[in-house]
Amino acid sequence: MMNIKNIFFDFDGVLAESVHVKTEAFYQLYLPYGEEIAEKVVVHHRANGGVSRFEKFRIYHSRFLDEEIDEEEVQELAEQFSNLVVDGVVEAPEVPGVGKFLEKYHKTMDFWVITGTPTEEIKQIVSRRELDKYFIELCGSPTKKPEWTNYLLEKYELDPDETLFLGDSMSDYKGAKAGGTHFALRSYEENKELFGDYTGLRFYDFKELEKKIDFTQ
Repeated sequence: MMNIKNIFFDFDGVLAESVHVKTEAFYQLYLPYGEEIAEKVVVHHRANGGVSRFEKFRIYHSRFLDEEIDEEEVQELAEQFSNLVVDGVVEAPEVPGVGKFLEKYHKTMDFWVITGTPTEEIKQIVSRRELDKYFIELCGSPTKKPEWTNYLLEKYELDPDETLFLGDSMSDYKGAKAGGTHFALRSYEENKELFGDYTGLRFYDFKELEKKIDFTQ
């Protein structure tokens, strides 16, 4: 039986129903290159949730446009992307039950966010959603999730066996694996195919998660 004292939360798709906001932003950014390119970008993005936008821009230009882009161009695209998504993510509905879950357990467990969203941007989003009080630290790109997982485990001297990573993407799963923590998949229609072979813990909403794990120990 798990005795969970620490939780690492991904953001999009775990705390907020905001995955579609990012998908639409990638589509709009690459639509000037044609619908076929934009669709390819969306397919890759959906299969690689949690990978930073900076990395994706380099991949998409190289793979789909046969162009290499420099750091300045990457930053310009990132700024355009941020302008498209921040308000949408702030206004997105919460994942069912997460607000009550955070309020119920934040005094008896410790919470962090590990996300592919840039660190400064996720700080702005969490602040605007008035969730600051629940999280000890907000960890975003460009640092990757496995690095953040190990960093937090070491910095706060956490026991991996008492730590749970809640995620909805392969990068979240890899982050949990890297640190040896437990993992629970927030499962929904868009990631069903990606995790078709996954046999571990799944949940759709936080009421279901509470039924599967006893957090009151």
